[in-house]
Amino acid sequence: MLRLSTVVLCNLLILIFTINFTYGASVMSIDLGSEWMKIAVVSPGVPMEIVLNKESKRKTPSVISFRDNTRVFGEDAQTLGVRFPANSFAYLLDLIGKTIDNPMVELYRKRFPYYDIVEDADRRTIVFKSGDETYSIEELIAQMLQKAKEFAQDSTGQPISECVIIVPGYFGQAERAALFSAGRLANLKILQLINDYTAVGLNYGIFRRKEINETAQYFIFYDMGASKTTASVISYQLIKDKTTLEKLPVVEVLGVGYDRTLGGLEMQIRLRDYLGKKFNEMKKTKTDVFTNPRAMAKLFKEAGRLKNVLSANTEHHAQIEGLLDEQDFRLMVTRDEFEKLCSDLFDRVAVPLEKALSASGLALENINQVILFGGGTRVPKVQEVLKNLIQQDLGKNLNADEAACMGAVYRAADLTTGFKVKKVLIKDAVLFPLEVVFEREGDSGKKRRVRRTLFNHMNTYPQKKVITFNKNVDDFTFDVNYAELDFLYNKDEIQRLGSLNLTKIKLTEVAKKFEIVKENCESKGIKVHFALDDSGILNLANVELVVEKTVTKEDEDENESTLSKLGNTITNLFGGGSSDKDKDKEKENEETDESKKESESENSSSEQQATNDTKTVNETSSGDNEAAKNKTEKPKIVTIKEKIPSDVTVVYVTPLDGDAFDKSVDKLKALEKSEAEIVRKQTALNALESFVIDASTKIDEDEYKECATSEEVENIKKACNEVSEWLYEDGIDADAQTYENKLNELQTLTNEVYAKHWEHNERPEALKALKSMINGSEMFYNSAKNLTKDQNPEKDVFKQTEIDNLEKVIKETKQWRDTEIEEQNKLSKNEPVRLTVKAITDKMALLDREVKYLVNKLKSWKPKVKPTPPPKPEKDNKTQENETKTDEQQNTEETIEVQEEKPDANENNDDNQSEQVDDDSDNILPTKPLDADQVAENHSEL
Repeated sequence: MLRLSTVVLCNLLILIFTINFTYGASVMSIDLGSEWMKIAVVSPGVPMEIVLNKESKRKTPSVISFRDNTRVFGEDAQTLGVRFPANSFAYLLDLIGKTIDNPMVELYRKRFPYYDIVEDADRRTIVFKSGDETYSIEELIAQMLQKAKEFAQDSTGQPISECVIIVPGYFGQAERAALFSAGRLANLKILQLINDYTAVGLNYGIFRRKEINETAQYFIFYDMGASKTTASVISYQLIKDKTTLEKLPVVEVLGVGYDRTLGGLEMQIRLRDYLGKKFNEMKKTKTDVFTNPRAMAKLFKEAGRLKNVLSANTEHHAQIEGLLDEQDFRLMVTRDEFEKLCSDLFDRVAVPLEKALSASGLALENINQVILFGGGTRVPKVQEVLKNLIQQDLGKNLNADEAACMGAVYRAADLTTGFKVKKVLIKDAVLFPLEVVFEREGDSGKKRRVRRTLFNHMNTYPQKKVITFNKNVDDFTFDVNYAELDFLYNKDEIQRLGSLNLTKIKLTEVAKKFEIVKENCESKGIKVHFALDDSGILNLANVELVVEKTVTKEDEDENESTLSKLGNTITNLFGGGSSDKDKDKEKENEETDESKKESESENSSSEQQATNDTKTVNETSSGDNEAAKNKTEKPKIVTIKEKIPSDVTVVYVTPLDGDAFDKSVDKLKALEKSEAEIVRKQTALNALESFVIDASTKIDEDEYKECATSEEVENIKKACNEVSEWLYEDGIDADAQTYENKLNELQTLTNEVYAKHWEHNERPEALKALKSMINGSEMFYNSAKNLTKDQNPEKDVFKQTEIDNLEKVIKETKQWRDTEIEEQNKLSKNEPVRLTVKAITDKMALLDREVKYLVNKLKSWKPKVKPTPPPKPEKDNKTQENETKTDEQQNTEETIEVQEEKPDANENNDDNQSEQVDDDSDNILPTKPLDADQVAENHSEL
């Protein structure tokens, strides 16, 4: 059993590590703005980078259009939207998570009157009608997320399934939940929804990490985008992490101010309406330009171009060809006129910054710098207002378009398992406070509503909170709502937030759970645990009844469950086991820690409870002295937790789930299938048209005509003419399969002619390669035949049969080549080919195999090792006496010793003879021992 468990555990660990390395390859961030979409990726070996779209641009318009079952995105959708504005959807982010009665929906209708917006009867959200089809906001945004995923995968060449999405900081619970639904529809795992200013602050911090120290530094990031404006106060500071004891940089959001309707879009709308009014005043047509959707779309596009130009120029001409009833429009517009149109908007520019400072509790003197980002900050008047307010230069050292996207992709790399990044802690801030509301019976018997704050304005998150209910002993219900919103600008902004009531939570089986509160038990109440995650979404984590029970050691022994025993066994198995004394101490420590945690949680809630009633007493160990044994053992207090079932009902907006979600999935799959079929049809049509033109041209050329019979030429021409006429008449509406079948028929007719042409064209090169191989093989043969035992005993690399076999293959190949060339030359080009390129390459492969066999044998050959001569005998006494010879006698003996080395000299003579043989063989082999690598290299070059 132990062996089986170990094997299973090992297999599980291997699976986990495989998943981490396999699916953590690439990750992306998506800045899904109202006007533009930016994507950044991190992949192995590639640093953080912005993804280019199909037009090789770094940002893509957030537009999707439908026309004749065709779906297009980006610039193509913008172009189509000018002609068919009602079928082109943009600026959708302001509508996600909104019900039909939200003021933002009414503002959207006013800005774009040509859209047909209706209510979803089941969810009370809005849907766009386009012909017979309807599209929810989640479905449209999901399709944009799919396109972003496609761009990212094309850029990295790897599948991507995880992302971080940037959202406006003022998004509430409804908007954030709806974005998660859109991510599920797009088959994307959203690691986190990160606020735009938090992403920018992170990006600013990671590239200035060395400048962050123990002293807090404060910056204001001012962002004016297409549809909104935000200002955020962010601090940077090094703080020691309690777990790792390492000093880490912390990016903390201290204050936020925003205006969700102030941005470049509103300025563009003002310009559009101004240009339309001027065109009507020219009275070029009796038709009111504001009643024509196509003309309004043209005016909107020109207003956007004009706004951008006036940021760099003091005046510019607005001009549109064929605006309405084929009438052109041209008007000079100055920057002063533009600023006058938007004067009330510029009065609101400073408000978000002031609100952010007020929320942070800091003065402007404490701020290091005000840094701009967002396309709207390029408007000169916006910069002028801000500069007059802060009385210092504005920071412009951030990429206004890409800063948020780059910060978010760094966060994505940190969250995924495939990358390791330098840790940066993030502390975001709660923009809209949250509270729990429930009813309690008062002293008079009447029920009263009680409010308990969960998260205050500007509380940091992610964070967990606990609410304790002490007096409820039966099933009850409570609500989670937005709390006091007095800090918001006006009542309109509160209405734009949507429903203030978020969820209704019902607890069941409460009375049943209280049955465990018997003798020696004390209830500590029902504890409801909430978690505000790093995406800013509030979740109900757990609901439990907490009871403290006084038990003796005898009770513990009797009531020890089978499950506890099994748990102890597993702990001993993998943890090495511990003594009873150690176990008791560990258990006491765990209970003490739990008591501390409960105390902290209760202090953080509005209904604080004293935890000093619970006393933990150390047990007497078995090794104590007799006096300690005689002491009375005090009772032990244990904490019992019983989970209470809960039912959460979302009130703010019905989420896209269940059957509605499945229907949306089917709709998107049908769109993808239809789109794939359209692509297939277009590809097949293009391929057929190209082939017809190509075949018609080639069959008239002499080099192809020579390879075909007159009948084949006639059939090909006839077939091409018939297909060409069919394409421009009945075949214009054919499906992809029909085009593919027509192409296959033409290819069947032309394949044989094209094959003959190819054979005659490629044969000379193939014969040239064969000749080169034969020459090389002959040169190798001339060298190798001298490396047999008969020719060179000292270098007997090959057997004579191997050399003879190579000679035979060379002769047979030459003979085959000459015969086949002669026979092929007797045939005309339009007759079946006798000497094919494949036959030539087969012969080359046979010859090459024979030579390579000998080359490999040559590489592995080693010269024979000479036997070591026996050692000389030791000198005896007589020999030592004879060593008293004269110097001349010694010289004579030395000469004799030299003469005794003649066997070596003879070997040198043999080598000289070998050199002579080598000279007779055209110097192919070297005079020194053969270098196998050099011979093999020479053969390869040949």
